[in-house]
Amino acid sequence: MTSPYDTGLAKTEANYQPLTPTSFLARSARVYPDHTAIVHGNQRFSYTEFYARSRKLASALAARGISKGDTVSVMLANTPPMLEAHYGVPMTGGVLNTMNTRLDARIIAFTLSHAETKVLIVDREYSALVAEALAMMDGDRPFVIDYDDPEFAQSGPLIGATEYEEFIASGDENFAWKVPEDEWDAISLNYTSGTTGNPKGVVYHHRGAYLLGQGNAITASMAKHPVYLWTLPMFHCNGWCFPWTMSVIGGTHICLRQVRAKAIWDALADHRVTHLCGAPIVMSTILGAPDEDKRTLDHVVEFFTAAAPPPEATLAAMADAGFNVTHLYGLTESYGPAVVNDWSAAWDELPASERAAKKARQGVPYAALDDLTVMDPETMLRVPADGETLGEVMMRGNVVMKGYLKNPTASDEAFRGGWFHTGDLGVLHADGYIQLKDRSKDIIISGGENISSIEVEDTLYKHPAVSACAVVAKADDKWGETPCAFIELKSGQSVTSDDVIEFCRQHMARFKVPRHVVFTELPKTSTGKIQKFKLRDMANDA
Repeated sequence: MTSPYDTGLAKTEANYQPLTPTSFLARSARVYPDHTAIVHGNQRFSYTEFYARSRKLASALAARGISKGDTVSVMLANTPPMLEAHYGVPMTGGVLNTMNTRLDARIIAFTLSHAETKVLIVDREYSALVAEALAMMDGDRPFVIDYDDPEFAQSGPLIGATEYEEFIASGDENFAWKVPEDEWDAISLNYTSGTTGNPKGVVYHHRGAYLLGQGNAITASMAKHPVYLWTLPMFHCNGWCFPWTMSVIGGTHICLRQVRAKAIWDALADHRVTHLCGAPIVMSTILGAPDEDKRTLDHVVEFFTAAAPPPEATLAAMADAGFNVTHLYGLTESYGPAVVNDWSAAWDELPASERAAKKARQGVPYAALDDLTVMDPETMLRVPADGETLGEVMMRGNVVMKGYLKNPTASDEAFRGGWFHTGDLGVLHADGYIQLKDRSKDIIISGGENISSIEVEDTLYKHPAVSACAVVAKADDKWGETPCAFIELKSGQSVTSDDVIEFCRQHMARFKVPRHVVFTELPKTSTGKIQKFKLRDMANDA
């Protein structure tokens, strides 16, 4: 029987529009036209100007033939063009691929080819590296646009057909940008650090970007016109979607090309920054600044961090310096953070050890995430909420990726049983909070960057003196974790730690290179499998 609620109540243009975060910028330009949207050194852009420049970028890209489903890649620092790309590219129906500026030429070449990049915008700081990658590509190469940052003295060559400001000058600030035909349409592409082989391309849709953009504002309790300092790279999960979040409430972006202590402290004080995000290394940078670089803050700054939970001493030091730290958890596949340690004021009264135990938990889902739990991956049943039974952390909802680009097998496996399988192992507490216990994917998180231990091991095995090796995470006060390599040498071979480190530097991105090398017989099971859990203990005892 047909319900009366299904009769004469169809979707129309008047009552249904696909969700897209590009609408946030259009609204802020209308509601807060003169409010400062972007600060970059001596540059200032109002919301009117931000919107106009984004539309000019979209117009110029459309004139180059960019339309629905075309990839525009950018190799940019935290600068105005990076923010403009988050709006201008999807305004054409295109898909934005923000590239990790710390990758090596081989991976960059793979990414550009795999994404079928049509247009590439390159900051001159990275132009030599990108030129090397372009030379490695097979097939069609993208149309390249240089960005010559007026706030940064750069020495890299100009490798493009035009410069960014010249390119957008050809565009129309009144460009009639496109709302997606379907909010499920792709908006961005982010590559993960692969555990084996090449990285996987994680595809986001407009609906998810819209919901997490708002979800950040809710989770961070952002009032109107917050001031956000860009210590988090915008190439990380589209800056955890904060390029879109700030337009929800008419906030101000304070761009920061490099995470340096004095620049951070000056920005915090001079611009009265209210929010920033970053890996534990950012906290170390802030706290480790020389006294002459630190500034007195007359307001509390909200700091959001992911990866391993900060030690109690670090949290205390951050509080003394004027920061309130909130612990988040997420993955590239969940648009960045989708889980928060939602702190209860009652926990402030707990003894220090119990308070630290609460802070060690990853937390509960964002309002934008439908469900989060810990399950037995074989039976797909939830584990007991006893804080002890180990299972796989799983989630589902509208802020989980569309899937992996050109990799349906991996997508199907990730979504097996109707849940996204994170690959992280954890426990479920009685109050519904999850807590991670291990990472089944053997990923090392160093300074907020994901490093595949398998990738590092593959490089080590190419050294002629290496018989066997294993790489694990070693705790580090500054970086959170760093790679530690354990190596068995071939009979009669002799090399030093420095030899191994230099070899790795020649074959991979520098941030992936082991900082510690231990020559030893590797502990193995009776079947010859290397026992990494023993090596983790050895690494942290070394």
